[in-house]
Amino acid sequence: MSIEKATTSVQTASGVAHSKLILIGEHAVVHGQPAISLPFPLVGAEATIDYVPGSVKIDSTFYHGPIESAPESLKGLTSCIKATLDHLDMPCEDLLIQIKSSIPPGKGLGSSASVAIAVIRSLFAYADENYAMEDVLRLADISEKHAHGEPSGIDTLTITSELPIWYKKEEPIDLIEPKGDFHFIVADSGRMGDTRLAVESVGNLIRTAPKRIQSKLERFGEFTHRARTALETASKHLLGQMLNEAQKELEALGVSDAGLNRLIYFARQEGALGAKLTGAGNGGCIIALAQNEVHSKQLCEKLKKIGAHAVWSFALRKKNH
Repeated sequence: MSIEKATTSVQTASGVAHSKLILIGEHAVVHGQPAISLPFPLVGAEATIDYVPGSVKIDSTFYHGPIESAPESLKGLTSCIKATLDHLDMPCEDLLIQIKSSIPPGKGLGSSASVAIAVIRSLFAYADENYAMEDVLRLADISEKHAHGEPSGIDTLTITSELPIWYKKEEPIDLIEPKGDFHFIVADSGRMGDTRLAVESVGNLIRTAPKRIQSKLERFGEFTHRARTALETASKHLLGQMLNEAQKELEALGVSDAGLNRLIYFARQEGALGAKLTGAGNGGCIIALAQNEVHSKQLCEKLKKIGAHAVWSFALRKKNH
């Protein structure tokens, strides 16, 4: 599934988008520290547009019907569709937008951003227009503001990238080129997290104990810098160590929970070089760094056996120039 894929035929078009993972730096990134996020190609979203006379209709697992009657939960997406049609000088009519997504929502994998980007790409393909990346990011941001309040922008940037992203508020985006192969496992706890709620709880902690929490966030920043060094020097053991250190801070911030901790400690016990939650926490997924490809597959099977809701293994590979 190519991330740039956009196909058109007579009065039909489609667009796709992969998902994303935060490797390290969640929560601290909201307060000015850096974060590293990874494109996650194993799950994604696809949107297909067909000419169907009448009002614009959405056909998805979560809603089927005219855009005007869509539920409040889809307000971000419907606003994004209208803005994209406006940008393309197309009337808001005569379209059926079919959406398929393999991304579990509420798991920190960028579900809302992936769906928005797939839909935007499909509408550009339908209009037979090339898109500029800044237009896609601006239009997807409309959907993200509804989903997350004030999004950092890291989701949309990572979903439109093939390389890991180094993100820091109000600084230019940087791409990270890994110098070795890193084998990761992502395991879904089966429970949805609430990004907005988790971000607010950390914000409240900062207000009640600013010095203590600020120093934790700065430590987080140090771990993220060292994690980047690990990716750029192919140092798996250093990266694993930084993931474990970051998890300690996330637990101290109160955003990890018993279900996540169980998967994290089990992965470490079974030889993972490091493991932590990924995303907002209090539900959602964990990410673990395996020793190699064989170990990654073994760890996947073991995590499934102890009750992980879904497990994926994927490799972040060195780019061959």
